[in-house]
Amino acid sequence: MDKQEIKQRIDKLKKTINHHRYLYHVQDMQEISDAALDSLKKELFDLEQEYPEFITEDSPTQRVGGKPLKEFQKIKHSQRMLSFNDGFSKEDMQDWLERISKLLTGEEKNKLNFYCELKIDGLAIELIYENGFLKAGATRGDGTIGEDVTQNLKTVEAIPLSIPIFPSLRGWQKPDEAIQSENTDYRLPRSPAGSLAMTVVRGEVFISKKEFEKINKIQKKKGLPIYANPRNIAAGSIRQLDPKITASRRLDSFAYDLKSDFKQKTHEETHKIIKSFGFKTNANNKYCKNLDEVFEFHAHWQKNREKLNYEIDGIVVIVNNNKIFEKLGVVGKAPRGAIAFKFPQAEATTKVLDIKIQVGRTGAMTPVAVLEAVQVTGITITRATLHNEDEIRRLGLKIGDTVIVGRAGDVIPNIIKVLPELGTGKEKNFKMPEKCPSCNTKLVKEDVLWRCPNEKCFARQKRNFYHFVSRTAFNIDGLGPKIIDKLLNEGLVQDPADLFDLKKGDLSPLERFAEKSAENLVKTISEKKEITLSKFIYALGIRNIGEETAMDLAKYFGSIKKVKSAKLEDFDKILNIGPVVAKSVYKWFQEQDNLKFLEKLEKKIKIISYKLQTTNYKLSGKSFVLTGSLESMSRDEAKQKIRELGGDISESVSSKTNYVIVGRDPGSKADKAQKLGIKIITENEFAKMIK
Repeated sequence: MDKQEIKQRIDKLKKTINHHRYLYHVQDMQEISDAALDSLKKELFDLEQEYPEFITEDSPTQRVGGKPLKEFQKIKHSQRMLSFNDGFSKEDMQDWLERISKLLTGEEKNKLNFYCELKIDGLAIELIYENGFLKAGATRGDGTIGEDVTQNLKTVEAIPLSIPIFPSLRGWQKPDEAIQSENTDYRLPRSPAGSLAMTVVRGEVFISKKEFEKINKIQKKKGLPIYANPRNIAAGSIRQLDPKITASRRLDSFAYDLKSDFKQKTHEETHKIIKSFGFKTNANNKYCKNLDEVFEFHAHWQKNREKLNYEIDGIVVIVNNNKIFEKLGVVGKAPRGAIAFKFPQAEATTKVLDIKIQVGRTGAMTPVAVLEAVQVTGITITRATLHNEDEIRRLGLKIGDTVIVGRAGDVIPNIIKVLPELGTGKEKNFKMPEKCPSCNTKLVKEDVLWRCPNEKCFARQKRNFYHFVSRTAFNIDGLGPKIIDKLLNEGLVQDPADLFDLKKGDLSPLERFAEKSAENLVKTISEKKEITLSKFIYALGIRNIGEETAMDLAKYFGSIKKVKSAKLEDFDKILNIGPVVAKSVYKWFQEQDNLKFLEKLEKKIKIISYKLQTTNYKLSGKSFVLTGSLESMSRDEAKQKIRELGGDISESVSSKTNYVIVGRDPGSKADKAQKLGIKIITENEFAKMIK
């Protein structure tokens, strides 16, 4: 982009971010997720860092929040309430450290260490104490002026209504809480006239996961809309005009900063002082002597965040030495000496560079968006599925658009929303091709999908190969798409059955294929000559047959011989199989080319007939759906356990679902389960159920 285009991009980003920030901070509404907004802010921040001549006073990077609501009186903060810039990777954190180190002397660099706090997903507040009593409490507002919500904050039991007034904190503290500094007398600040000055404490108000669930149950019973996340409830509760409503929400709070001078030398000491006053501080916060320890702290809480009874979306990393922190100063809305190190996002914003067509194993044409590289849940992605032509039309997507892309539940990335307001006018419409890009056969449309009807299409054959060796089919580790493409291009295999005839000498001459690699792959293939009936049926790549349908067929028929000889009405009798699927399976086993392939394959492998190996049917009649990634077991292992105990598995949530098992980063299935009133259980609850 030239400089004029950069300026236009910055202007559009500012307008979009300001719109969504106003909805979020002032109206307690959200049109896009926090992760998507963070991604837009990060793009704006990076562009402004690269092109500082385009930074203006009205940029979202130069201020904090929205306007105070008119219903509340306004309070001016004694010092501006700042926010933090975001980092999403180790590289971002190293860049931050490098930036601040340039402003420090050698001695100061040697003293650099950090205090790390869990970043609570709540509402920032300021508490003002005069003569030891809570005089006022305010929201962040625009950073300079906040909303007076004193009466509501008084209902939060974690916030003390008064703080102890003693000549010395050290004499009041218990030994195990003592501030570790021998030469400092921590005294309450006094004005020149000798009266106690104001003590200003800052923190966060939030709601626990348990209370969040309770409130949504009440909302559902009343027929009211359920809240999207705990942060929205916390913000809405603090802004209630009736304190009784706030009190009923059972809000919680952590204090994390002190804007009064108690001669504290470090941020860690600040936490000890506010704890000595009787404030609730987060026991999980930690001193870190260097960036490596910061990374360890971040990784630990990214893995264990689900064990907490409140939501966090990252950690805050603060330069621990107060003098160094103050010297680093403020740039725009954020202190240089602190940064929010966010967890990998389930959503981010990026640009669509192109739309390509992918030919599937059943001939389905799937449009795939080629993306400007972006990190989602810690993984760099450059592709996102668009499913079909109708989905492109529904999204209103054009090549060149800025989009929100998601990867919730660790599924294939997909485009969630288009942001047309960031368009330049150069975006192009996408047109579906009339012919298969692989074999040039004219496409046919079936329902919403365009298909290549040519079963000999080379692209289809390749995709069928990939499916055959995949983890949920024959699970031939090390035999990826690139190797399969080479085998096909060199004529070493014609169909998947030929894989089992490969010898080390066949593979060694292939480009970049060492002798040891060839030996290992041949050995791996030979170890996969035995397969269960359900996995075998799934590996065949029959249209409309997923893992669960393959299992239903295996349970019903027991052997591949019976499947081959079955009539159409036999398939129709199976409980979970409808007429379309029945016809698809029956047709596959009637085609001569398929039967020849089966005959060839059966000579080289052993298919284990289906036989339920358990006498424990404790999950019999129960249907399960899994969403998100599990930690103690793989999803395949969880599915296998459910089947062994007589349970059923479905890929979609419906009124017939009994349980939805939720892992890390769950997708829309969890939301649907909540709306339908389906019981949602954690991985730990599931483990207890199958114990």
